[in-house]
Amino acid sequence: MATAEQIKSLIKSHMTGQPEAFYTVALQLAAHEARQGHQALAEEIRGLVDTARTRKNGAIALSPELANLVLKSDPDARLGQLVLGDDLKERIERIRLEFRQQAKLKAHGLSHRRKILLVGPPGTGKTLTASVLAGELALPLYTVLMERLVTKFMGETSVKLRLIFDLIAQRPGIYLFDEFDAIGTERSRDNDVGEMRRVLNSFLQFIERDESNSLIIAATNNAQMLDHALFRRFDDILRYTIPGKTEIEQLMRNRLGNFSRKGMSLTRVAEVTQGLSHAEVAQACDDAIKDAILGDRKYITASQLKSTIDQRKKAYISNTGS
Repeated sequence: MATAEQIKSLIKSHMTGQPEAFYTVALQLAAHEARQGHQALAEEIRGLVDTARTRKNGAIALSPELANLVLKSDPDARLGQLVLGDDLKERIERIRLEFRQQAKLKAHGLSHRRKILLVGPPGTGKTLTASVLAGELALPLYTVLMERLVTKFMGETSVKLRLIFDLIAQRPGIYLFDEFDAIGTERSRDNDVGEMRRVLNSFLQFIERDESNSLIIAATNNAQMLDHALFRRFDDILRYTIPGKTEIEQLMRNRLGNFSRKGMSLTRVAEVTQGLSHAEVAQACDDAIKDAILGDRKYITASQLKSTIDQRKKAYISNTGS
């Protein structure tokens, strides 16, 4: 429940025409309710604030500095969209369950998982996982634009990191640091410079001290480049791999939908698809669907799907030089 001081602050900010102060107190109330495990109420309060701000400004206001560093979205993705091994899906489900039941854990002196490291090849579902958690938990997704975060000027990147962690504390959400190796590279590497060591040290301090109600997700394609000190700062590490035959079949079936003729066997197609990532398989399916639409066909045959897969494999081989 709201404290007496918070109620007085709400009334005062409304009576004196200070909408931003009003929104700040309302979001503090939402964060308090979320910590108590009242997720539905917390999301309702945040939704009301977001709607009010949108009507007033046409967009949720971020400071100019943060607007240049963070991309906000509101995904509606769900767990069913993830085509992953059972073990990985169970661990993602556990993150969701612990977040929703955090009050029950706190009653026993335990905290929920909320600092997660995702590692694995490109296109294997890391970014989609962040979107799914945002959709399942009804939280906004804030993607940190790493190419704008890291600069060559001494001290500037650390200052930007502080702004982002201030936002993490103030606005509960899912915060995705994609291509995390841009700042997490091992400090002992020969090509490292003093500034990047300072940046990494700053990140280690910020994530260590963070006690917000947000989920922090770091994703990288190059886990071997990360500094070892990072791994113990995360509550869980999820490792992604190229999909196997069974996952490929499921992914194609989901992606093709009504364009897959009833009884169509995808087993042989999956055999020639192995080695491609989830994203590349999905793109091949989309290409086949486009061909069917443009050719006024209702269904896609296995040979037509194999053709678009071959095109993807050739492009992949050309790009990797293998």
